[in-house]
Amino acid sequence: MSEPLDSTAPVTRKRAAQAAPAATAVTVACIVVLGLLGAGVRTDFGPQLRLDGAVSEALYVGDQRARALDVLLEVLTTPGSSWFRVVVFVPALVLLLRRRLWWTAAWLITAVALIGPLNTLLKVYFGRVRPDFAQGGARLESLSFPSGHSSGIATLVTVALIMAWPLLAARARHLALAAGVLLVLLVGLTRMWLGVHFVSDVVGGWALGVGWSLLTALAFGAFAEGRAALRPTS
Repeated sequence: MSEPLDSTAPVTRKRAAQAAPAATAVTVACIVVLGLLGAGVRTDFGPQLRLDGAVSEALYVGDQRARALDVLLEVLTTPGSSWFRVVVFVPALVLLLRRRLWWTAAWLITAVALIGPLNTLLKVYFGRVRPDFAQGGARLESLSFPSGHSSGIATLVTVALIMAWPLLAARARHLALAAGVLLVLLVGLTRMWLGVHFVSDVVGGWALGVGWSLLTALAFGAFAEGRAALRPTS
C-alpha cells in the first residue's frame, strides 16, 4: 500500500521559492533607507535635522530622572549591546557545530560577529556627534549614526527568526515575530529615552541590522530549502 501524499509539500516549496525574492526586496529597501538617512546626515539636510531635534527633545527623559527609571532603561536597552549578542548566540553556535551544520554556523558567525565592526565603520564615515541637550544629554565621545544598539538588536532578532522559522508552527511563528518586533522597537526607543541617539540614528540602525541579516542569509542560503537553513527533525 502506497504512503499518503504530503499535501503541505507544494505549499512549503511555494513559500520557499517566494522567500528569496521577498528578502532581496526588503534588503534593497533597507539599503535605500540607510543611504538616504546617511546622506541627510552628511549634508546637514534641514528637514531631517529638525525632525531629529524635535523627536529627541520630546522623548528624552532628562538627566534628573529617578534612579529606578535609570536602571530600568539600562536593563531594557541591554539586548542591543554586543555582549548580549555573544551570550545569546555562542550556545547556538556550539549546538550548530556539534550537529555539523557548517553553513548555518558560518552564516551565524558572519551575520552576528560582523555587524558591530560594520556599524563602527559607518559611524566613522558619517561622523555624526551625539545629541546635545541644554540640561545634559548623552555626553558620549563615540559617534551616533547609525545606532549600534539598534542595528545589533535588529540583527539578533532577524537572524533568530530566520533560523527558527522552519522549526515553528504557524501560531508560534506569529508570536515570535510579534515579540521580535516589539523588542526591536523597545531597544530603539530606549536609545532616545536615554538621550544617546536621534530618531534617524535608530531607524538607520534598524535598516542596517535587518538589511545585513537578510543579505548574509541570501548569500549563505539560510532560507527554506537552502544549504544553511535548519530543517525539522523527523
